[in-house]
Amino acid sequence: MRIGGIIRFFVVCIACFSIFLYNAADIFSAQKTPLKEAEEKEIFIEEEEVEEVVSTPEKQEEKPAESTSSVAVSAGAVKGKIIEKYISPYTAKLSYNNVYVKNSSGLSVNIKQLLEASLSFKIKKNDEPQVLIMHTHTTETFMDKDTDVYTENFKSRDRDNSKNMVKIGETVAEKLNAAGIKTLHDKTQHDYPQYTGSYTRSAKTVSSYLKQYPSIKIVLDLHRDAVSSGESDKIKLATKIKGKKAAQVMLVMGSQSGSVTNYPNWQENLKLALKLQQVLEVKYPTLARPLSLVSKNYNQSLTKGSLLIEFGTDANSLEEAVYSAEMVGEALASLLNTEG
Repeated sequence: MRIGGIIRFFVVCIACFSIFLYNAADIFSAQKTPLKEAEEKEIFIEEEEVEEVVSTPEKQEEKPAESTSSVAVSAGAVKGKIIEKYISPYTAKLSYNNVYVKNSSGLSVNIKQLLEASLSFKIKKNDEPQVLIMHTHTTETFMDKDTDVYTENFKSRDRDNSKNMVKIGETVAEKLNAAGIKTLHDKTQHDYPQYTGSYTRSAKTVSSYLKQYPSIKIVLDLHRDAVSSGESDKIKLATKIKGKKAAQVMLVMGSQSGSVTNYPNWQENLKLALKLQQVLEVKYPTLARPLSLVSKNYNQSLTKGSLLIEFGTDANSLEEAVYSAEMVGEALASLLNTEG
């Protein structure tokens, strides 16, 4: 009888101990689950941040454009401000009759004499190409809208020709062709996949066109500028023409000066540039910044009608740049129909 009682006692104890373990397991599990969820959430956040940093597009000016097949980044955080400025041509130290020049070449320039001189070529209105438009830095691009900030997913270079300098070239070409001036437009991306060597590659392109079409008189190399403020802010250069915002443009002309010794015809090109600068100022005041004359070649020695024109900066909107391209095309057509 005593043995039976002892057995019952042990059975009851084991049952109670089992119930205790079961409840304890539930409590432990209930306490562990929120901790595990928190740990997993923290890991997920860290992975997102790492991916975001790794995926941020390169914004250095001397880097090739990213392929449009790259994985798109999510909308990123604000990277910096966009500051709108206007560069007045009227403060230039060298000027004459609606022409304003920033002369950094060290050479003496007689604007009046060059304006009065005739161009060294005549534009013919026939089926033979007269103008070639190309881009040494083809993938240079713009903001997709007028805004006061830019985010980390902004790309200053893009292979999409609807967003880069090809779009600007198409606009100028349309204006010239509509005016009866046969114009070709080369869309070769000379700065992709490598930025270094762009001018060497574009020189080969221009030389090839000149050989195939000896009728070409003018070569336009269309670019866009880039101006920064501090470590992260960008500057857009804009003005209003007929009530609409436009990206300011700048003619950049080389010369045989300093270390440049292979550009004897630089004044012939400068002559054309000065005449275009004058027409731009008369037709669209404030659109053009002062013409920049520097000790460079820029492949301009290949013809007597070579121009390098910059449209706005990477902080201007594409719409602003296209509007400016329309006016540049109209101004050049007007000039060539008058003097060419």
